[in-house]
Amino acid sequence: MVFDKLCELLAEQFGVDPKTITMDTSFVEDLGADSLDLVELMMSLEEEFDVGTIDEETAMGIKTVSDAVRVIGGDAE
Repeated sequence: MVFDKLCELLAEQFGVDPKTITMDTSFVEDLGADSLDLVELMMSLEEEFDVGTIDEETAMGIKTVSDAVRVIGGDAE
């Protein structure tokens, strides 16, 4: 559930087909995210998943979809 919702969010933000996103998808390498994209992504995650503020140290560790799922506190199903 979290994974599917995250894929939809990423597809919208990065203009990709959600079916191409996997748990191993890298925001920078695969989706071409720059630093502004990553800040916008963190704000979207905070709002969409109601996880509160993601601190800078945690945000720096979010490199892949699986990292984001872990921070959100969900699972891939």
